[in-house]
Order: sequence, then structure tokens, then C-alpha cells
Amino acid sequence: MDAIQWINWAITAFFLMCYIYQIVYVLIPFIKKAPVRIVTKPNRFAVLICARNEEKVIADLINSLHMQTYDQNRISVFVIADNCADGTAAIARAAGAAVYERENKKLIGKGYALEHLLKCIAQDYPQSFDGYFVFDADNILEPDYIENMNRTFSDGNEVVTSYRNSKNYGDNWLTAGSALAFLRESKYTNYPRALLKTSCAISGTGFLFSQKILDGMGGNWPFHLLTEDIEFSVHHVLKGVKIGFCANAELYDEQPNRFSQLWKQRLRWAKGFLQVFRSYGAQLFSGAARGSFACFNMSMTIMPAVLLSVVSLLSSLAIGIIALVNGESLLVMGQSALLTLGKVYLMTFVIGVITTATEWKKIHASPWKKILYTLTFPLFMFLYIPIAFVALFSRVEWKPIEHGVCSSAHNENAKELEYAIPASAPLMESLNT
Repeated sequence: MDAIQWINWAITAFFLMCYIYQIVYVLIPFIKKAPVRIVTKPNRFAVLICARNEEKVIADLINSLHMQTYDQNRISVFVIADNCADGTAAIARAAGAAVYERENKKLIGKGYALEHLLKCIAQDYPQSFDGYFVFDADNILEPDYIENMNRTFSDGNEVVTSYRNSKNYGDNWLTAGSALAFLRESKYTNYPRALLKTSCAISGTGFLFSQKILDGMGGNWPFHLLTEDIEFSVHHVLKGVKIGFCANAELYDEQPNRFSQLWKQRLRWAKGFLQVFRSYGAQLFSGAARGSFACFNMSMTIMPAVLLSVVSLLSSLAIGIIALVNGESLLVMGQSALLTLGKVYLMTFVIGVITTATEWKKIHASPWKKILYTLTFPLFMFLYIPIAFVALFSRVEWKPIEHGVCSSAHNENAKELEYAIPASAPLMESLNT
């Protein structure tokens, strides 16, 4: 049994060495203030939206773009209707977007859709743009989103990501777990990185990159792994690009509310992280060895702590079986395993409590649900253990996630989610129903 305890303590020590800086991150927003931004430039932006069978939600996103406080003459909205079998393209056109349609059953995924869309824009709009936003079809934006992003972009940041909130936090413990994880990532991962002037990381949607970045990619989108956002981030961190963060630019997206959807999504993410680690891990470790904190930070991002948990549990199980064969007590083994899980639960619970407390007003759910889902947050995070284990040994392909939560959300979120949008707007009307 000493061997099992030694393994548990060794894993704990390794966790601390790798991730203690993230404990420091929690303190940074309380002790360091964001710089005051004064100078802004009137940049021209292209908005890139990849949509596959998104007729239920695409109009809400486009409407929220039309309601931006930023000069509408400097915003062009483009939608790539990718392998759609519904009315996505027609609805997007009716909402005022320039729409391109793509049919390709072999090259499937958001990366390929972005690649095709950028080629179409380059051909039809040779004057180019100053920057390019990337959104998912289920997103909706606060009215000052682009205005705030433009301020951070005008500071000289070639890539900028934003604050990610949720449309359906209060649906159940799965949606709340996903949403709380993204809130924590925004507030206590990307925001501290920005305050410390190191590079942030793109998280799927709600980001902006410059024409210079696009030119550096050959005018194309060359990232096609299962997590193209992380691949994009790692690629540019290795090139010395600092990804900025705009805490005041708030975006809402939809979280999976069924276990089958969540499993499919997170399995793809877990496999994608492994792909990125295999492709870029050596370069990141080399950069970290040369003193690049951004490379170290990104290497910790693509080497999820949950994998270490899997190794710990498997090692404990193997040694436990040997101990049983040698006549050791099963009770002692169970106590050791529970102690390990208890430490992980407590650590995750504290993270959830801090995030819920500081982001309380941004979480659109009833008070009792905010409290309840803080308790279930560690259980949600435990789901990553079997997901990561399966990802290690399974073949995973990109599959779409169905979205259906429009701005007229079906629960109390709709009553609490308020936007500074004129009451005559369709989006506001639906929120008030």
C-alpha cells in the first residue's frame, strides 16, 4: 500500500509543479488593474460564421451583429453554409448576410469550412479587411461587443479573444458545468494572462485576427485538426504572436444539454488536444526550455491534467490488484482511492465557488441553481476522466452538435438575460416573451 500512496503523492506533487501558476492566476485580477485604452481606430471587419444545419439559431446571431454599437458600415457578415440540409442559407441571406454554400462530404469540419469561406472572400472582396471575427452560429453578442474588441485590437494585438458566457446555464448540471468552465477560463485563465502581458488562448469561438495574421497563413486557414482553435493558438504562440483578451467583449453560446451531445463534443476536444500535443508538443517544450512562459503555458493547456488523473487511477488500480494478490486489505485500497478523488473534488469545488461568486451577476440562472451547480461542478469535471481515457484509444471524427436554444430561451434564462438592444428589435422581442 505504500506504493499506492507514493504514486498518489507523486502525482499531486507533479500537479503542483505544472499548475501552481494557475493558482496565482486567481489572485491576479484582484491585485492588478487593466490598462486604460484611449486610442481606437476605425477598422473594417469581416465576420466569419460557419454553420451546418443551424436554421434555428443563425438569425439571432446575425441580428445581434446588426445591433452592434460599432459603425455598421465597417462590418461585413459572411456565412458559410457547410453541408447544410435545412434552411440555414436562406435564413442567413434573409437576415442580411453574404452567404456561400459548400458541399464536401470528405473534408468535414470547421477548419475546412473556414478555409473555403476565406477563399471566397478573397476572390469576391479583393480590397480585404483590417480584421476577421470568427463566431459559431449559436452565438449572440452584447451590443458593444465589436466596439470593445476594436479597442483591444487597436492596441496592436494581432489576435484577440473574448469573454465567453452561456445562453442556457440553468438547463441542467451539464450545461452549467460547461458554462462555469468557460467562465473560469475567461476570468481566471485568459484575463490574468492578458494582465501579465503573456499570450492567451483561443477557445473555439468569439475571436478576432488581423489581415497581417491572415497573410502570414498564406491568406488561408491551414488548421484542420479536431481542435482547430487550439492548433491556431499554438501555431501563433510558437511564432511569437501574443494573443490578447478583451474582458469587456461578452459573447453567449449554447452548451450541450444532453449527455450524448456532451460526450460527442468533449471526446472530439480530448482527441484534438492529443493531436495538437503530438504535432506541436516538442516545439512547445523546446520553447519553454528557452524561457518562453507562453510556450510553457500552452503546453500545460494541451496536456490536460485529466490525463494525469487517468494515469494515477490506472497505476493505483494495477498496484491495488497486485496488493490484493499479496493479501492486502481491499478497504485500505478503497480509502486511498477515495482520498485521491476527494482532493480533486475539493480543488475543483473551490475553483467553482470562486468563479460563481465573482461572476454571479453574469450567470443567467436562478440563485438556487447557481449554488446547486457549484456543488455539481466537480462531478462534471470528473467526466473528463473517462472521456480522456476513451480518446487515447479510439478513432474520433468531427461531428456537428445540434443547437436549438434561440434568444427566446425556454427557461428562466430568457427572463434574466438582458441586452441593451432597442425593444423593437426581433431579438429583444423574443427575449421578453
